[in-house]
Amino acid sequence: MDKQVIKRIIAERHQEIRERRLVERPQLFEHKMNYALVGIRRAGKSCLMIQDMQQRIATGEIAIEDCLYINFEDERIRYMPSTELGFILDCHAEMFGDRKPLIYLDEIQVIEGWEQFVRRLADQQYRVMVTGSNAKMLSSEIASTLGGRFVIREIWPFSFREYLAYRGLALEKNWQYDATTLHEIARRMEEYFYFGGFAEAFDLVDKREWINSLYQKILMGDTIARHSIRNTRSIRLLAKKLADSVMQPTALSRLQNIIKSSGEKIGLDTVKDYLQYFEESYLTFSLPNFVSPITDQETIKKRYYADNGLLNIFLFNGETKLLENLCAIHLMKQFGNTDEPHLFYYNRNIEVDFYVPEAGVAVQASYDINDDETRRREISALVSLNKVFPLKKAIIVTRDHEEQIEELGLTIEVVPIWKWLLD
Repeated sequence: MDKQVIKRIIAERHQEIRERRLVERPQLFEHKMNYALVGIRRAGKSCLMIQDMQQRIATGEIAIEDCLYINFEDERIRYMPSTELGFILDCHAEMFGDRKPLIYLDEIQVIEGWEQFVRRLADQQYRVMVTGSNAKMLSSEIASTLGGRFVIREIWPFSFREYLAYRGLALEKNWQYDATTLHEIARRMEEYFYFGGFAEAFDLVDKREWINSLYQKILMGDTIARHSIRNTRSIRLLAKKLADSVMQPTALSRLQNIIKSSGEKIGLDTVKDYLQYFEESYLTFSLPNFVSPITDQETIKKRYYADNGLLNIFLFNGETKLLENLCAIHLMKQFGNTDEPHLFYYNRNIEVDFYVPEAGVAVQASYDINDDETRRREISALVSLNKVFPLKKAIIVTRDHEEQIEELGLTIEVVPIWKWLLD
């Protein structure tokens, strides 16, 4: 590897650290901890790295020369062998002398065998932060290699509160009672609801075009190319069907039959593999049924997209799906970022959209409950669940309706999606 190339990259990244203007996101990184930031492409992992560097430089803790920041999606080093990763440290030392830099390695998963190098850095007491767009970074094999030396953080696209901050709307104390603020929140919710939380799309006129190009990059680069998939039509059909099926539990066999009905040949194991690839690239995530046998929990799931903007490119008049998908994302951020599932749906005679047994929380997503039949169905499901598993909190999330319902000893909060996301 040409050291001059690496030195140019280090210098370019220093310039980026100086010039990049960011909307600060509320992420706290301990100064002595090592971190692996994982999540879907363009969620903001790189920006959080830069934010960490800028904050440390601003406080005088470090100088910019103490930052060694490399993005491995740079085509000049994309195919660097892991055996040459040590050249990065050599180049930094030749440029800035005998410093022990803080090391930031962006999209490190493109380098085969990266984990051995990163572990060696941690063993040598370097402070290291890495990012990746593939859930295999969380695999048991890699976790074993890293030996508990890294804290894993899953990074999602902007939350609604972060989106409002980007738009310059800081929520002051008692904002809930200010009519002007509430009007602005409702106006901004419209955009966020349909186009999601990818910050790079916020100021674009054609947001849908940008989001569609991101989807194609994830599908083609992180899924089809990475796994050498030849039957591209089948995997595209599967991605579309998952969007159509948001809100509905879907079995592997049913997905297989849908693809077969379009004239494509596909095996059950292949369907399972494709779904796993989607989750590895953080395009989708899934929830099991709390009361299903273990085998069914693995094969029959509700599946959601990681951002409403990605889901919306498949939909026409899809407001009910978008509402439930946004609820799923919000709950997944709170309860889903662990090795064992804590967030479920409940389906035994009655269906509840989301159930967190350890917290005693149940949530129904219902775009509009003005219809008597819909209202009765949502309330009845929560009451029935409460009889089996007593609830501490029961919620119906709507598009814009708010009230409190008392039903057979259960208090049910009906809350608009924008208010619930900011609670």
